[in-house]
Amino acid sequence: MWRNTRSGWGLVSILLHWILAVAIVGLFVLGWWMTGLGYYHDWYNLAPWWHRSIGMLVLLATLLRLAWRWVNPTPRALGHRFERLAAHLGHLGLYALMLVVLVSGYLISTADGRGIEVFDAFEVPALISDLPNQATIAGEVHWYSAWALILLAAGHGLAAFKHHWIDRNEVLKRMIDPRLSHR
Repeated sequence: MWRNTRSGWGLVSILLHWILAVAIVGLFVLGWWMTGLGYYHDWYNLAPWWHRSIGMLVLLATLLRLAWRWVNPTPRALGHRFERLAAHLGHLGLYALMLVVLVSGYLISTADGRGIEVFDAFEVPALISDLPNQATIAGEVHWYSAWALILLAAGHGLAAFKHHWIDRNEVLKRMIDPRLSHR
């Protein structure tokens, strides 16, 4: 039940999928909200601290998810040939955008040479800093790639609902119930 099979997703993949989905939507909402905060707002410094801390944990979980996916089989794709190709390209896009958003966020936060404190528990060191216009360029990349990620994720969700309600296949159920991976 922990591992993926050709017929379904295992519990580890399912948990990582839903934890990352909730965290990414939450980070997007928090990031959008905090860009409108005034200097004297109570959350002016606290919101970015939460955003950076959660972002670093999401980066770690994303790398874990990619490694887990690398060593596990992927369930067979359902649908017509075009749908299977679209699903494959969509998943590649989601993973690529997640990494771009997370790495660009890291580059914004470390542009001044300081590491990122993750919930005051540990620090992620600044491995790359002091590049010309690092924070500005990374900020632009972060903003637009975050929007692209949210839009692609929304399309991903709509496709899952289409499979569930229109095609009446198990695409969505497989990402909810790990027992389907062992039929």
